[in-house]
Amino acid sequence: MLKGQGKRGGAITAAAGFAFALFATSLVPANAGPFSWLTGKNQQQQQQQQQQLQEQQPPPQQAGRSGLFPFFGGGRANQKWQGAGPDPVTAPHASELPSGDEALLITNPPVGSPTLAARNIEATKAAIERYRAIVAQGGWPTVPTMPMKPGQRGQEIEILQRRLEITGDLVGQSVPGEYDAAVVVAVKKFQTRHGIGATGIVDTKAVIEALQTPAQTRLAQLQASLRRLQSLTPNATGRYVVVNIPAAQVEAVAGGEVALRQIAVVGKPERPTPEISAKIQEINFNPYWYVPRTIIIKDLVPKGREFARRGQDMLASYHMQAFDAAGNPLDPRQINWNSPEVYNYNFRQLPHGENSLGFVKINFPNKDSVYMHDTPLKKLFGQNVRFESSGCVRVYNVEQVVEWILRDTPGWSYERIVSMKHTGEQMDVKLSKPVPVYLAYISAWGTPDGQVNFRPDIYGLDGASTTASAY
Repeated sequence: MLKGQGKRGGAITAAAGFAFALFATSLVPANAGPFSWLTGKNQQQQQQQQQQLQEQQPPPQQAGRSGLFPFFGGGRANQKWQGAGPDPVTAPHASELPSGDEALLITNPPVGSPTLAARNIEATKAAIERYRAIVAQGGWPTVPTMPMKPGQRGQEIEILQRRLEITGDLVGQSVPGEYDAAVVVAVKKFQTRHGIGATGIVDTKAVIEALQTPAQTRLAQLQASLRRLQSLTPNATGRYVVVNIPAAQVEAVAGGEVALRQIAVVGKPERPTPEISAKIQEINFNPYWYVPRTIIIKDLVPKGREFARRGQDMLASYHMQAFDAAGNPLDPRQINWNSPEVYNYNFRQLPHGENSLGFVKINFPNKDSVYMHDTPLKKLFGQNVRFESSGCVRVYNVEQVVEWILRDTPGWSYERIVSMKHTGEQMDVKLSKPVPVYLAYISAWGTPDGQVNFRPDIYGLDGASTTASAY
């Protein structure tokens, strides 16, 4: 509570898809940190925050050929076809808030309690009651759209303090209207609960939007997520894998504890990752990528025409093969990219270093034909926004996840899995014991320690569609 004040009411992107970089979203340069825009920040502070960011997420990597014209693997229906008050001088302004890739930074909590835990159901119910009471009392004040930092003073800091106090993030004494040490601790707690890098500074658009999201919206997220927790949790026992789509993360769970938690790239809003309950039955090493029909129409054919105008062979450039509707291989020189017939062809990408699926695919039969896989574009894992695929799920440190999945399948060690990447050997491995997998949409949940967690309702499924597009 603020010193000298009582409580008062107040008024907050299969693994999918194929796309070339010409029509893919731009990436954040490796040397452009999301915190560098803050006015008045010295070099030491920037270096410290960059180091913290690097500890939370893998660093962006230099792109090779795939970084210039990448196929993003996977996609829906990617089945094998038949056939083959501050100081006016130094105060930052709202216009300085970053946008685009810098707008959202999703981080993962420490390994521990799984998202689909029975104990989270009662905790989420308790969170619903807390937020229902907050809504009944008028919610919280709207935090100004401007960056705020330690040492800053003014009415906007007092509003921030009240906002943090209502949700229990600010629990110690703080000088009214001053961004002091207690506010820094409170902001870090708030950022952690929202999956945002805990800098202790209101320094990104993501933090501002999370602070501004109305209490009613947060309550709706909790209520929708509770229904999913109640539906999924009773079946999530033993060894299983869960992909929490709004959190863009993968958990490998055994005995009620998280054994591995990795960041992921999931579907963009226009090509969302579906909610699925299935069983992982097969691991495909160095697989072909069969290009989905929608990607052929929207991406591949236009790119083929562009290459043809330059007198170049697009299929050779991307290690691809084409087949007619009967499954007969086509000579690239026979293909008329401007003919309507080209839309009836089938295309596949050969296993190689830049194959869109990377070196391994985690296969679980489902009606949406999505799966988890590696990717040659490791820099995507270093981006702030990881809603980038066409529905499938790209997994960071996929070798570790595959090792965990194959634990009960004889003959598979981490070393052998890594060797498959280097040898390029094609192999389909059936699991001795299929592993359940849940692609779940949990945008809000409580935990037994009283923490209430939120992630962006990126697909607008939980009553937060008014803010999802801004994340």
